[in-house]
Amino acid sequence: MDSSEASPNAWQHDPDPEPSRLVAREPTMRQTTRPQRPACMYLDFYGLQEAPFSITPDPRFVYLSERHRDGLAHLLYGVGQGGSGGFVQLTGEVGTGKTTLCRLLLEQLPDQTRVALVLNPKLNPIELLQTICEELRVDFDAGHPSLKSLTDGLNAFLLDAHARGERVVVIIDEAQQLSVESLEQVRLLTNLETAKQKLLQIILLGQPELRSLLERPDLRQLAQRVTARYHLTPLSREESETYIRHRLEVAGCDRIPFTRLALRALHQRAQGIPRLLNIIADRALVAGYARSLDSVNERIVHEAADEALYGGQRAPWWRRWAAGIAALALIASAVALWPQRDTEPEAQASVPETAAPASTPEAVPAPDFEPALRALDPEDHSSYARLLEVWTQASGPESVAALDRCNGPVLADLHCLRGTAPLSRIKQLARPVVLRLRTEQGVVSALLLGHDGSNLQLEMAGQRFLVPSARVELHWQGDYRIVYRAPSGLPTVMRRGDQGPAVAWLRERLREAEVQLGLDALSEASDVFDEECERRLRRLQIRLGLLADGIAGPETQMVLASFDGAGPRLERATAGGA
Repeated sequence: MDSSEASPNAWQHDPDPEPSRLVAREPTMRQTTRPQRPACMYLDFYGLQEAPFSITPDPRFVYLSERHRDGLAHLLYGVGQGGSGGFVQLTGEVGTGKTTLCRLLLEQLPDQTRVALVLNPKLNPIELLQTICEELRVDFDAGHPSLKSLTDGLNAFLLDAHARGERVVVIIDEAQQLSVESLEQVRLLTNLETAKQKLLQIILLGQPELRSLLERPDLRQLAQRVTARYHLTPLSREESETYIRHRLEVAGCDRIPFTRLALRALHQRAQGIPRLLNIIADRALVAGYARSLDSVNERIVHEAADEALYGGQRAPWWRRWAAGIAALALIASAVALWPQRDTEPEAQASVPETAAPASTPEAVPAPDFEPALRALDPEDHSSYARLLEVWTQASGPESVAALDRCNGPVLADLHCLRGTAPLSRIKQLARPVVLRLRTEQGVVSALLLGHDGSNLQLEMAGQRFLVPSARVELHWQGDYRIVYRAPSGLPTVMRRGDQGPAVAWLRERLREAEVQLGLDALSEASDVFDEECERRLRRLQIRLGLLADGIAGPETQMVLASFDGAGPRLERATAGGA
């Protein structure tokens, strides 16, 4: 485990950082220590402004794959829209990015949210409750704490927070380390409730062992209360390459110092785990600098991996044997695909014509996209104004300000939702969306107007750009804002037992969605949210990849509204839009 997961400073802003980080920030100390640190000496050699593969957390270097954005969306749902008092469970192998997601979650907390972050779960039930109370600043007798006094104090705090309209969330990191007794105490905390709502939301972060732990028969009551489960998987080969390129570009690199085969070797040896990618890539650059290599090849990567993963010893014989077999297979494939010398000239000439489709433009980033992105002002809300114009043909300062806040109705029948989702889900909505992009100046906004599958058509400050999706995702962490048409006065949440015009609208939209998806639809109109409506809504949520709780919260309402044929849709992007 690296410092990003072991140290509290990785999770919160500490005015007194660790001494090692003070060294990293002090110019005079860096100048005196730099010649003694070979890891820093390759920066100038490879044209880098800073170390690209440090394992310490830095928001500028964050790259979120589609799976990571999905995981972040689950966490944000648990904090901002949970309301059910259940558990949200996020698991993943060591180094896959759980700490990064938790850090991003803390940076994007909704207003009026109180969070207790437990970083050391190896506590008995009394110590665990005491830690939660300390994090929430709940008054208790520190001299003689007991389960009853701590629970009573926490319950009083939760009732007071509920009266103030605040949401309280407990996040437990490394939850697989919790004892069975402590887990049972955590479950009992979710019994603190009012007549209508649970008072506490709990998020469990842990390694895959957490899933096995919750499968124990004596913990089945807790397992049944987990309303959302998500497991982070390693990066794919393409995502690993994008991850490496992203970190190098953020560090100021003008060219990629790894060969194509070296990038593949990095993914192979790190198995797509971001932390291992950092460690191996850093050591490979050190080795490349020591040998004065302009480009780091796959042999250097394998040597760096052997040193990082096997303590400087040579890789086991079976790994070397497997690598040799893979190399022979690659050579055999290349020989088989090599053009034959006796091929007729006419056949050779026809190959380029059939290999290059004329109708599809090459996915090259618009040359002015990056400069235009850097020139955007974080306070520029022109994308919000354009989104409203697309919907209503008009916008004013008040409606733009409401869209900036994005916490409910923007106009009489136009609502706003701020969410986090992978790009694939954004495309499925087929509606114009404001994407929040990270730059050196801060977070800026761009309006997504269309796509052609691999390229996005964006509008920024009155200009349109056709940009590859992968290029945009280097700056995007999944944060979007979207508007949808729904009746004014629509409740934030609708659930079984509710009735009225809002429920009638919900059932109508649900029926329309079922028809378009080819599902058997609700047969009759009604204004009652009954058990049948809940069952069908849950089925639709599962079909669309939403949290299947049978509750129509803002995200579910927005997705249902997207099935309405009226309103603007995403365009088919063309090269002329660049």
